[in-house]
Amino acid sequence: MPHNYCPSPLEICMLFVTSEMHPFIKTGGLADVSSALPAALQRMGVEVKVLLPAYRQVKTKLPHARPICTLPDMRGEEKVVIRETFIEETGVTVLLVDYPAYYDRPGGPYQDEHGQDWHDNLMRFALLSKCAALLAGHASPLDWHPSLVHCNDWQTGLTPAYLHFWEHRHIKSVMTIHNLAYQGIFPSWGVTDVGLPESAYGLHGVEYYGNFSLLKAGLNYADHITTVSPTYAQEIQTDELGFGMQGLLQHRQLQLTGIVNGIDVRDWCPANDHNIPAPFSLHNLPDKALNKAALQRRMGLEVRDEVLLIGAISRLAHQKGLDVLLQVLPRLLEQPVQLALLGSGEQALEQGYRHLAAQYPGKVAAHIGFDESLSHLIEAGADVFAMPSRFEPCGLNQMYSMRYGTPPIVNATGGLADTVVDAQPDTIANGLATGFVFAPLNEDTLHSALLRALSLRQDKTSWEQLQRNGMNRDFSWDKSAAQYVRLYQDLLRT
Repeated sequence: MPHNYCPSPLEICMLFVTSEMHPFIKTGGLADVSSALPAALQRMGVEVKVLLPAYRQVKTKLPHARPICTLPDMRGEEKVVIRETFIEETGVTVLLVDYPAYYDRPGGPYQDEHGQDWHDNLMRFALLSKCAALLAGHASPLDWHPSLVHCNDWQTGLTPAYLHFWEHRHIKSVMTIHNLAYQGIFPSWGVTDVGLPESAYGLHGVEYYGNFSLLKAGLNYADHITTVSPTYAQEIQTDELGFGMQGLLQHRQLQLTGIVNGIDVRDWCPANDHNIPAPFSLHNLPDKALNKAALQRRMGLEVRDEVLLIGAISRLAHQKGLDVLLQVLPRLLEQPVQLALLGSGEQALEQGYRHLAAQYPGKVAAHIGFDESLSHLIEAGADVFAMPSRFEPCGLNQMYSMRYGTPPIVNATGGLADTVVDAQPDTIANGLATGFVFAPLNEDTLHSALLRALSLRQDKTSWEQLQRNGMNRDFSWDKSAAQYVRLYQDLLRT
């Protein structure tokens, strides 16, 4: 596609703004979305450029990104270099905001090597948003002009605000909430520091309980808001999961859409997964048992096929409900059950799972940390996958699990409720059941769901049907991307 090409008005020319992108920089699911969604949109004929900070790790992995223009920094001086590179594997162009004073640092994108937030995160991500708004506006130095800007999470929330106050309202903006719990909250005096007028600081602007929220800026000024599942779109309008933003989201409910994320079906494919010893598919499903034995050996569990092997891969955090699983396990382990856990996070949970593994050798294994190949082996080798999250905007592991014939056990919240169908006699028979769904989250409901899985596994015919149902589901990005395209087109027509 020629560099200057922009689709017709019925199509879309878009700048996708994000603070992380796999495989260049990643702290969570946002990075996966920022890689996979633009690639899927590009395949559908959307002209997409991704705007990303030039962190030290990113510049190392993209050394050939060439400078194409300069933009003013937060003081108005021409010091920001915009670099461009083309990603052959996805067909997507990436633009880098190269400003060493903000981005060329050790540590991660949001925190230093000691886990402390960077002191100047407000200005760092204000600059990312400012560059996005400048590249989208009439004064852009590029000969490429998007008709739409897609922003992601609080780090890009100032982009719609800049477009609004700079009167670039001909440029449509979409704001995606990946997790409402993270809101980019800073002191109120930061409003004028980032170049917004004092009038922006108010109930119907960027003010948030006496502070300044970058996420609220995006939610207020974007033309449309999306989040990563239909159920989560409803949940964030409630007092329980609205995190103080529920009133605003209720006010904007007609401009709020939930679209379930897809997954990378090339990376997560049991038939072609180089991370597992025995690739398998619907045609040789019994070979999955070879991965179970390999997982048991690797994690020091007793190699026994008859036990129910529960897999879990997660941040060990309150949100994920792993504290409830920890409480349930001593009772559950009286049954022929094992646990293989991979994750890290809160110290109390790390210690709790270490203690449980020491208390039940051969039955419980906990790998504290992260290991990409082990995560694939757990998905392939476990019999079921536990995701008892208190809230889950979308979730990816439940989709990986179904793809690997590993029925997930989930709390009925957010994307988990939207992607997993509970195993009941009728849903198994009609081919809809894909896992075990329970609610509300407590020890008794989780214990009951795990016992249901243990019992159903004794019925080999029903169990295999449940596995096949999940493996037959389409979790590719194409379906989700098509929904985004329709949303963009409707927005551009208004």
